[in-house]
Amino acid sequence: DKSDKYDSRDVERLQQDDKWVENYLIWRHDVVDDTLKMIDESFQWRKEYTVNDLSESVLPKWLFEIGALFLHGYDKEGYKLFWFKVKHHTRDPKQQLDKKKLVAFWLEHYAKRDHGKPLTVVFDMAETGISHIDLDFVRFIVNCFTDYYPNFLTKIVIFEMPWIMNAAFKIVKGWLGPDAISMLKFTNKNDVQEYISAEYLPPHMGGTDSFKYSYPPLVDDDFQTPLCENGPITSEDEHESKEEIDADTKETGELNEAQNLNQKKMNSIEQISKSEETDKTEVKPKNAKKALTTFKGPLLHISPAEELYFGSKETGEKKCLIVLTNVTKNVVAFKVRTTAPEKYRVKPSNSSCEPGTSLDIIVSLHGGFAASLQDRFLIMAAEMDQSSGAGVPELTQFWKEVPRTKVMEHRLRCHVIESSKPSSLTLKDNAFNIPAKTNEDLHIQLTHLLQINKRLEEQMNRCLWFQQLSVVLSLLSVTVAAFCFYLAYAQRS
Repeated sequence: DKSDKYDSRDVERLQQDDKWVENYLIWRHDVVDDTLKMIDESFQWRKEYTVNDLSESVLPKWLFEIGALFLHGYDKEGYKLFWFKVKHHTRDPKQQLDKKKLVAFWLEHYAKRDHGKPLTVVFDMAETGISHIDLDFVRFIVNCFTDYYPNFLTKIVIFEMPWIMNAAFKIVKGWLGPDAISMLKFTNKNDVQEYISAEYLPPHMGGTDSFKYSYPPLVDDDFQTPLCENGPITSEDEHESKEEIDADTKETGELNEAQNLNQKKMNSIEQISKSEETDKTEVKPKNAKKALTTFKGPLLHISPAEELYFGSKETGEKKCLIVLTNVTKNVVAFKVRTTAPEKYRVKPSNSSCEPGTSLDIIVSLHGGFAASLQDRFLIMAAEMDQSSGAGVPELTQFWKEVPRTKVMEHRLRCHVIESSKPSSLTLKDNAFNIPAKTNEDLHIQLTHLLQINKRLEEQMNRCLWFQQLSVVLSLLSVTVAAFCFYLAYAQRS
């Protein structure tokens, strides 16, 4: 009712983003009144904390430097880890608002970048004591996930909580609903790997992750550029890599010239350039169907929109296709990066796309590796001037000079299919097949069935009401008729 109650950008997004609305409904179990209440409270909070305008420049630099909060790594289900290093936090009422805004900054930064994919929160409580307990700050963090960011939490992993904090966490449990309490996972060095693999755990938690937090820049997803388009060719696996390239060439019907080029070591810029030119003229796999979902960016449309479907070791499906379509009037340069360059070959990984044309990128697993849910791909794109060349030297110089604000970024995650039925995004026998339904698809269907069931219940209630009303009216009619007969009989008497 009041135009100044919310940020107009949030209202506009709510009207346009069905996924956001659905997340509110899911988090409130499809109860409309509770959903509206949550939207009202979260929108007022978003305006109070100026969430849409939070940036590095408006927050104190020291907050980023201490490394108490950051995003890094993935859990075993493929969800991003949001780290709270409790030992770096100290109570100070003067700093409390800025610290709360830092939490909101990180959550909003991730929500915009990864389209609201849920997080796993890790409270690392190693080396902490009574001086680090700040129930007001903990309550704010809890409220962020329970009241302000719908369907944004998968689990809370609490590592080595000191016994002295047991009383404090009994209070915290009182703030959590039954759904959130079920997400609490109390762990130590012996069992934390039930939820997070060793590669994303620091040594003090029994892991092998050598990551050291530092600022600037902001912590990213550790995307790396593959050494070359045919994977990291070394003396140990060069022969194996050549055999794979030969098999790929035969499978996709590539030209003999491409086969000869791929069997050579890429020691010079000229050879890489030739390989890219070959990739542009590769014959597309026969009977290849387009992906069922498309991300519509300002520069490129990208299919699939969110996930690359690979097979498990048993199914042996090791190739996926990414289709890029240039929707601008200029040449668009792009490059593909991955969090696991030792696993994947990406062809082409650094090239350009002409205006109005589509280009296929083939992503294939290298050697004996298997895809995992933690693996991610980042597609970066930027418009080039008409006068700019599209060779490797020009592209290298272009990426050094292009401003970050002009770069479009889109992330894809990996999905591993356990069944023998290949998905529509998996290349096998030169064809694509229909994908298995994802959990998200099943959830949408379940939500739809619940809505139908609710409408049926409402119709049944109306029918019962009319039936009861009919019975009452019938009884009333019988009573009136009986009374009339009685009066008539009395008058005759």
